[in-house]
Amino acid sequence: MKTVIFTGGSIDKETVIEQMERIRPDAVIAADHGLGFCDSCGIVPDYIVGDFDSLDHRVIDRYRAEGKVPIDTFQPEKDMTDTDIALEKAIAIGSTEVFFFGATGTRLDHTISNIFNLYKLYDRGIQGWIIDRYNRISMPLGNRVVLKKAEVYGGNISMFPLRGELRGVTLHGFKYPLTDAVLVQGDGGLSVSNAVVEEEAEIIWQAGILILMETRD
Repeated sequence: MKTVIFTGGSIDKETVIEQMERIRPDAVIAADHGLGFCDSCGIVPDYIVGDFDSLDHRVIDRYRAEGKVPIDTFQPEKDMTDTDIALEKAIAIGSTEVFFFGATGTRLDHTISNIFNLYKLYDRGIQGWIIDRYNRISMPLGNRVVLKKAEVYGGNISMFPLRGELRGVTLHGFKYPLTDAVLVQGDGGLSVSNAVVEEEAEIIWQAGILILMETRD
């Protein structure tokens, strides 16, 4: 089950149109200010969640009056971000793949928090992606990723370990190959800005958790 979450960061309309056509989600969750984006674009969510402290009250009031979409309302003083709440809703409805729009932007603290949120999905065996105009960020399940040159999100491929080392890293089909390497937190230069040079490229690792970033300028 594919679920798209719209949350309160920066969202590019053209990117959303392109990606929604590709993803074809089974469910859409709007979190707080993400509902404002959906409303402006004619996207009707299946679920609405949040404290709505950053949303024009007229928008949420209209959805409440219509009563067509379930709304989970929280107090602003809470231990979870609105994106966290939407993520838990996605898990609760049985999502197997989750795509975030609006999970990046000017608030670097929220961006970092949302990248860590990919681990919450990973830990449950759910594949997650954060997508914006310039980046596609994922935490791949398993120990192998195949990237097709024609389908990569941007020309730059960067890899980082989460929660320790990424061991036994081998790269095939990249400009800068690796064989049985170890990626260590804090040594980001080794695995930043690689590029796919063959029709298909392969990332293999023996142990650890990979943060994969496909980026473009």
